[in-house]
Amino acid sequence: MTKPYMSSVHETATAEYVIKKSRFISNLFHVTTEEEAQRRVAEMKKKYWDARHNCYAYRLGPVFSLQKASDDGEPSGTAGKPVLEVLKAWELTDTLIVVTRYFGGIKLGTGGLIRAYGHAAALGLDASRPVRCLKLLRLAVTIDYPLLAVLENFVRQNNLRLEDTIYGEKVQLLLLLEKEQLEPLEATITDLTAARASCELLGETWGRIPL
Repeated sequence: MTKPYMSSVHETATAEYVIKKSRFISNLFHVTTEEEAQRRVAEMKKKYWDARHNCYAYRLGPVFSLQKASDDGEPSGTAGKPVLEVLKAWELTDTLIVVTRYFGGIKLGTGGLIRAYGHAAALGLDASRPVRCLKLLRLAVTIDYPLLAVLENFVRQNNLRLEDTIYGEKVQLLLLLEKEQLEPLEATITDLTAARASCELLGETWGRIPL
């Protein structure tokens, strides 16, 4: 059963870590498709073209339906896997971490590499803005123009998530609601507008809020 929420990162973040002269640069991205993840990886390889390794891991989908890790030339299991384990520990999805390594001339050994890549990934997550992605209902509220100011004020005062406002013959406000908000909100809107508002459920979507 799919959870009603998932966690991801909101935006790009970067962190650096140096150990025994090896420099590890961690870059994080919010991605939603494998194509987008691979495009970001290619961007990092182009940006850090002179680095020896650009290792990465990503997880996608509300049930982690796709996950992948790459050691990019490091010994098997010493780079991509520890980065992926960090994503798992944070229960993150739709997230890509690319850890670039500039070799400093001193070998770290298998255990050292695993710790270094994992630590670099964790530092990147510390610098990012994790978000909780909630499964939200999309509710369209259609009203006549004289009621717009009243309803907009109600939305602001109650910190409701307003996805869009569509202006036509009438005004339609698209609200994003958690499941438990639906019935009481519809009742309140009916009272507030003296039953002159029309509410229509348009389905579900994912909405992100900072953790």
